[in-house]
Amino acid sequence: MGISFGSIATGLPKDIVKQIIAAEKIPVKNMETRKEKVGDKKALVGELIKLMEGVRGNVLQNASARSLRELKVQTNEDILGVNADKNIAQPGTYQIEVSQLAQKSSAMSSGFESPDDSYVGVGFIQYFLPDGESKEIYIDSDNSSLNAVAKLINKDSGNGLRASVVNDGSGSDQPWRMIMSLEETGDEKRAEFPYFYFVDGDNDLYLEFEREAHDAKIKLDGFEIELPENKSSELIPGVSLDLKKARPGEEFTLKIDEDTQAVTAKVEGLVESINSVLGFIKQQNNMDETTDTSRTLGGDILLQSLEGRLRSTIFKDIKTEFGFKRFSDLGIKFQRDGLLKVETETLNNNLASNYKLVTQILTGHFTEEGKSPGFIDHLGDTVKASLQFPNGLLQTRKNSLQSNIDQIDRRISNKERMIEQKEKNLKDKFARLEGTISRMKSQGSGIAALGAGGSDPVTQLG
Repeated sequence: MGISFGSIATGLPKDIVKQIIAAEKIPVKNMETRKEKVGDKKALVGELIKLMEGVRGNVLQNASARSLRELKVQTNEDILGVNADKNIAQPGTYQIEVSQLAQKSSAMSSGFESPDDSYVGVGFIQYFLPDGESKEIYIDSDNSSLNAVAKLINKDSGNGLRASVVNDGSGSDQPWRMIMSLEETGDEKRAEFPYFYFVDGDNDLYLEFEREAHDAKIKLDGFEIELPENKSSELIPGVSLDLKKARPGEEFTLKIDEDTQAVTAKVEGLVESINSVLGFIKQQNNMDETTDTSRTLGGDILLQSLEGRLRSTIFKDIKTEFGFKRFSDLGIKFQRDGLLKVETETLNNNLASNYKLVTQILTGHFTEEGKSPGFIDHLGDTVKASLQFPNGLLQTRKNSLQSNIDQIDRRISNKERMIEQKEKNLKDKFARLEGTISRMKSQGSGIAALGAGGSDPVTQLG
């Protein structure tokens, strides 16, 4: 009887290592999904932080009565420019008349045919400044045109004199003239204009017209005041005046008021920034059966804490000279949707009737004991407790989520290193196994060939 060799495994699946490693990577994919969800939550916390930073910006801009305050100026802007410093100026009404503008000493030279080709000769210019100091400018043959003389005058920055060459528009054969002016205006800035000493010139250079300097004249509430220049910041405390035109005999009103509309706009901006936070919280908490809370902040204790703190701040009692008040007394109310609304008419009426009370509710006031905080002060404390680094409410949550992400990253990294090593080990093992199987197949083929080639050797020996 012949010896038969049973069937031997023909080999391993080609992708067996790939299949094993794919199974090993499933936990990694799960961790990556988890990381994405935590990342989504962190992004939402970051968005909430930006909204709270918007509230902080409003708090910083309006933290004091001075920063909250704005002034409104009404006047004849064709004649008078006005800039009121809101930290100093006070409301008031003034009667103004600008009868004369300040002017500087100036003079115009004789005419020349050309600004560059006319030759005035060689010599020097001598002039005297208001303080009596004498100045001289020497003119050589290379700098004896009208334009060149003007440039030499302007080259000396300390002489207080400026020159320019202009066409007088007369249409004459000699329309080009040099105008010289002192830089400063006023009676005390009158100049004795230059003496020209030139020889061998083709044209005579002399002063044909002069205008003396004089002060501005303005009437304030009927009293005439002279000003050395067309600007003043001393007539009305905290108010800078810029005289534009003289209108003798034309009296007009300058009125400075508290700009209640600007304050209303600031309060509306503050409420809008608070509503952006409350609206975000409302949106996150708006959940149904399809909401994936693993990727949102819906129902999160963070939102409950922040909303609670904001509401507590809004309802907080504020001490004023007129008794205890609340932010809502200004006309700011909660609506049914949970957001705040500014009743503009109520706020404007409050500002008109008792501006002081409004500012004390918003920014507090100083007493003998120190600063009594207002709504914006309390709101600033709430914002600080939320944004303060690193222990603020929002910063703590952001850091916690980032720590979670970092932890997942470490786990993924460790798992990937283990998988990489396991993949290497498996490839080595299966490579050796493939070699063993290959040898067994070769031996099996040889034995099978022996069994098929002749009669049973044991029989033959018998």
